[in-house]
Amino acid sequence: MTRGPDESGQPDREGPRDGPEDRLRRFARIWSRAIYPATATSMNRAEFEEYLIPLARTLSEALRARPFDPTPALAIGTALVTAHCTDPGALPRSLGVVDSYLVLYCSPDEKFPVEESRARCARLQHAIAAGFAQALRERTLAEQEAVSRAALSAQAEAEKALHASEALFRAVFEGAAVGIGIADMDGKIVDVNDALTQMFGGLEHHVRSRKVTDWAHPDDTPGVWNLQGELARGERDHYRVEKPYYRTNGTVLWTNLTVSLLRDPAGEPQYMLALMEDITERRLLNARLRYEATHDALTGLPNRTLFFERLRAALAARDGVARFGLCYLDLDGFKVVNDSLGHEVGDRLLVEVADRLQTCVTAPDQLIARIGGDEFVALIMDPETQEDVTDLAHRILDVLAEPVHLEGRDLSVRGSIGIVDGPAGELGPAEVLRSADITMYRAKAAGGNRYEHADPEAEVLAITRYGLTNSLPTALERGEFFIEYQPLVRLSDGTVHGAEALVRWCHPLRGVLGPDQFIPLAENTGLIVPLGRWVLSEAVRQARHWTFEGGHGPLRVNVNLSPFQLRHPGLVRDTVEVLKEAGLEPTALCLEVTESALIGADETLLKPLRQLADLGVDIALDDFGTGYSNLSNLRRMPLSTLKLDRSFTRGMQHDPADPVDIKIVEGVVSLAHTLDLAVTVEGVETGAQAEHLRTLGCDTAQGWYYARPGPPERLHALSLVDAS
Repeated sequence: MTRGPDESGQPDREGPRDGPEDRLRRFARIWSRAIYPATATSMNRAEFEEYLIPLARTLSEALRARPFDPTPALAIGTALVTAHCTDPGALPRSLGVVDSYLVLYCSPDEKFPVEESRARCARLQHAIAAGFAQALRERTLAEQEAVSRAALSAQAEAEKALHASEALFRAVFEGAAVGIGIADMDGKIVDVNDALTQMFGGLEHHVRSRKVTDWAHPDDTPGVWNLQGELARGERDHYRVEKPYYRTNGTVLWTNLTVSLLRDPAGEPQYMLALMEDITERRLLNARLRYEATHDALTGLPNRTLFFERLRAALAARDGVARFGLCYLDLDGFKVVNDSLGHEVGDRLLVEVADRLQTCVTAPDQLIARIGGDEFVALIMDPETQEDVTDLAHRILDVLAEPVHLEGRDLSVRGSIGIVDGPAGELGPAEVLRSADITMYRAKAAGGNRYEHADPEAEVLAITRYGLTNSLPTALERGEFFIEYQPLVRLSDGTVHGAEALVRWCHPLRGVLGPDQFIPLAENTGLIVPLGRWVLSEAVRQARHWTFEGGHGPLRVNVNLSPFQLRHPGLVRDTVEVLKEAGLEPTALCLEVTESALIGADETLLKPLRQLADLGVDIALDDFGTGYSNLSNLRRMPLSTLKLDRSFTRGMQHDPADPVDIKIVEGVVSLAHTLDLAVTVEGVETGAQAEHLRTLGCDTAQGWYYARPGPPERLHALSLVDAS
């Protein structure tokens, strides 16, 4: 066994086999030693430690709960009061133990980030303090009521038994722990006890010389003086409020105030009795815990919690005229700073950014908050026009324009801002923040260092893309993808030469989706590699099936290759394995690579294409002419085919053909054939167009003139017709 804590309160060291119950007991032991000297309990130390174990268990479970709920910690504060831990030092010591040891002993295996663990611990402290305050208040109020009843009883006895009961009343009055004051019905203070005098600074004449109405304070509870007026008129017998007062030294005294009306035997109002409990320290503690729970520890800005409180208030419809404005800021390139210079420099950069952002708010109805790592929000309540929100975005970008000097270097700071504004009451907080987030990413996609205004259509598109992105992995597992084939026709004799494999997604809710709707999403998520391998495998298997079924020679299959697949180290290996498994010759496969993917390609990028070409696989340059066509690069690329983009042949759809298109295509065909490359033309839609292309020497073509993409059976039928 390891040694326990010493008398200084240092914690036990954990043994190698300590279980959760052992850690709970250790935490309870530390807690007991911290606060037992400040208790008035009848329990001995060992009994008190056992009393704290279930309280420690409650805290541990609350700390680890998902979703997090600090409410169970309210009962901890109540239990401390129940155990008579009401000495002024008991609550701060308890909160100190929770702050220092709760995470260490009661949740050592959790994988929470440090900030989240500390935030949860702070909220649990706040709940403990709230429960303690409530229980202490109820206990004090019970004492106050008892004192009030004793005072009333003493007064009645005084009238019946003259001076005998006066002594009893005076004993209660002077010996009470709470402040007691008596005023006549004009509000003039006629008597106060010593406890009340001490609350106000110890100068009795300062208290006695005042009237009740002199004790107004700017932070008085709304309506408190209406209650006082009703009591003075005999319309109510008592009221209870939290009320602040100014002490003689100018500081503020916060009290739980109970005022009761004392009547004479005839029932006429005679005096007003005030009972006061000093709650100043409790409010200061609550204020500190509240600040820690609602402000970012690094920058001091309001955090996500306080931001949502203000946002909910701003979005609450008020007579249908209130508006709001929100700027959602994300720093551009902040991750590079963290990765290259370290998180310490990144934190200092965030502090500097926060300081600059605070200079952008110019009115009390504006708020700057940090809601994430490098994400900030600026909120304007009731802006007069949209220009007010736009001006705020301008100010933010302007203050970020000046480089930040850190670690002997100037760091450039840029940001992307999404702006949402409009009338209150139409959207909820989550919807507003989602809209701002989407809009911010539009600004980032447009190059950053700018702002964009919310666009409902763009948001719908973004949400749709998000839904499709999340569905992609499951769709591949469930077999929701299928392939259609569009024939490639020899222009010289009109026979089917092969087919291009075109992947489709049969979405369970949105129907059949084309590749332009999901291939970019697959590329962004990395799913393009397993999806591309599946397409290649299915297409090669189908080509092998056509070869066996046709009996008149193999049909070549063209498969599109994404730039991400081209960079994948397993491309050559996967292709060889797929061909081998299907039993298809490499010469029956053509991989299509877009021209844009090969712009500026170095030897590392071209190497896998060379290896595949050496095996006999054809390589086609797709969409030729749409990118930056460096014709000299064609000589060093392992190509066998140029696929001419349809934009160059639209002018040939009818007679007479566009002479410019004729010259362009004629030049491309001449160049390709000089380099021993075949030419395939996409988008052939008319017979006239096909004839022009045949005359110009193009080798193969595809398009709706021949057939739309369809199931593999249709291609086989076309090839049989050609063969006959």
